[in-house]
Amino acid sequence: MARTQFQTLSEPMYYVLLSLTEECCGVDIMKKVEAISKGRIRVGPGTLYTLLRKFQQAGLIKETSVEGRKISYIITEDGINILKEEYNRLLLMVNDGKDFLNR
Repeated sequence: MARTQFQTLSEPMYYVLLSLTEECCGVDIMKKVEAISKGRIRVGPGTLYTLLRKFQQAGLIKETSVEGRKISYIITEDGINILKEEYNRLLLMVNDGKDFLNR
């Protein structure tokens, strides 16, 4: 199910999964997304927690700890596979573009 639902990832989805290659909580995820994308992508709480819920339901991430309202997450093996597939898809697109745009 996850592969079909997440066959292609939006930029926020990609960066949230990328940020979860290390355990972190929601606030830290938002900061990491902004840092990794050099400020190009910002994820607000509404978008972030919707994505976290969907990713968790699909088995792409898992909770690692809960301290009051602070919940930490990390990417799962399935999540890593989806992230790598998206990375490879994006590389193919860039290489296809090079063939036509660098003539």
